Amino acid sequence: MILLQQSRKILATFLLIGVLMITTACGGTSTMSQVDRSTTPSAIGRDVTYAELERGNTPGGQTFGNWVVQASQGLVQDAFVRDNNKLGVVISPKVRPNEVRPLAKSLVQGFHKNFPKQDLKVLIYAPDKQLILTTEYDTQTNQVKYT
Repeated sequence: MILLQQSRKILATFLLIGVLMITTACGGTSTMSQVDRSTTPSAIGRDVTYAELERGNTPGGQTFGNWVVQASQGLVQDAFVRDNNKLGVVISPKVRPNEVRPLAKSLVQGFHKNFPKQDLKVLIYAPDKQLILTTEYDTQTNQVKYT
């Protein structure tokens, strides 16, 4: 029984990785162009409700945050995107400790495809909202760093 549960969780993780890679690769119309954040005011401070900021503080971030939760098939309980370069996700208890890093890598790959040409950060939070992993993508070196 335990083997079946472990197999199901591993399969779900790889399925999420596949869905993230395929969907983001095919979703060329939802990709936003590079925005100069020094001249673009943040959505915070304008007449924006909390619900609009819940998943993202930009329209593209809101859409991507919603998509991550929907596509994760229960592996991600909540997600938020800030300034199109920071993604935070709260994983579900279904995600085993050895599945966190592959999930983070998949998320950073999908995030990079939707928000290219900028350094990215993916923050993984446990179900109790404690930060457990930070993944950083450097566009100049194309390297992913885990801390």
